[in-house]
Amino acid sequence: MFVDGVRTPFGRSGPKGLYAETRADDLVVRVIRELMRRNPGLPPERVDEVAIAATTQIGDQGLTIGRSAAVLAGLPKTVPGYAVDRMCAGAMTAVTNVAGGIAFGAYDVAIAGGVEHMGRHPMGEGVDPNPRFLSESLVDGSALIMGMTAENLHDRYPEITRRRADAYAVASQEKVAKAYADGRIQQDLVPTAARKAAEGWGLATEDEPPRPGTTMEGLAGLKTPFRAHGRVTAGNAAGLNDGATGCVVAAADVTAELGLTAKMRLVSYAFAGVDPEVMGVGPIPSTERALRLAGLGIGDIGLIEINEAFAVQVLAFLGHFGIADDDPRVNPYGGAIAFGHPLASSGVRLMTQLARQFGERPDVRYGITTMCVGMGMGGTVIWENPAWEGAK
Repeated sequence: MFVDGVRTPFGRSGPKGLYAETRADDLVVRVIRELMRRNPGLPPERVDEVAIAATTQIGDQGLTIGRSAAVLAGLPKTVPGYAVDRMCAGAMTAVTNVAGGIAFGAYDVAIAGGVEHMGRHPMGEGVDPNPRFLSESLVDGSALIMGMTAENLHDRYPEITRRRADAYAVASQEKVAKAYADGRIQQDLVPTAARKAAEGWGLATEDEPPRPGTTMEGLAGLKTPFRAHGRVTAGNAAGLNDGATGCVVAAADVTAELGLTAKMRLVSYAFAGVDPEVMGVGPIPSTERALRLAGLGIGDIGLIEINEAFAVQVLAFLGHFGIADDDPRVNPYGGAIAFGHPLASSGVRLMTQLARQFGERPDVRYGITTMCVGMGMGGTVIWENPAWEGAK
């Protein structure tokens, strides 16, 4: 059972960003402490595992961050922890890992999440790709540059024009602005202290990346950094961001025993591989597999939280399943194009938003969280709504 999820506000990476001088592990600590504060019925000693993901596991994102953050957060030293890396799907994998342990009977309760401080640790920092990738043509050279993989998707799906991608991006910004105005987002944000030497201490209480008022005209004037006369821009893709997420996952009987409230039930999950140079299609086969494992079809899914690494990647997914670009089931609160995408943390943001929507939509039984993953993968988790009115 998905019991509860929280996250820090997401910041823009770089020297002027919210968390420019804040440690990545301190962001995770803030999330773990908030989860424990919000769930007083959960004794700290009942936490059986802490799994935290990071894509760049060095510096303040290293030292087996699941364990180190658990100690820093004040959990009993008897609580173990570990680190996870599946690039963008790190937090998603942390959740499925501990959920599998719970289903097996190895755990009762676990904390899972992710962090990425792309300002301190840019994607690929310290990486030494094996030359055989290119010398033996195992992957296309563009596979190691995420923006190029998105341009490759535009080539594969010529019907997804830049204008269509921009229109999707504008809609995402508008939905995020409305969700904020309606108080949908703030409930799951944990105010986070951030310090800058020149300014002193501040308190991050809302996401920094959203750009309300984004227009088609404004996006049309942006450069295409990955290809001359290309279609991928900073406006129709997620930015470089910093942030952390976390959630409590527990067995159904233990959830009831401790008086916790289950917000979602995990039904099935799947990961799938695709050609790395078109990694954005990854959610298609992972979703097909997860649906097959659950005995469901896409028509059974009432809500879809898909990570918006690039607009083209979302539109390719929607097109494959015959879903309209503006289908209200898809990212009702908006997505990563506006919120930001701190790589390994994003999977739990998707889950937290879906859980919130489930609570508002008792008419919906099933929802999915899905995302594309660097090096050519996709991940999908299917969830059931405990508040579904048909269960009564």
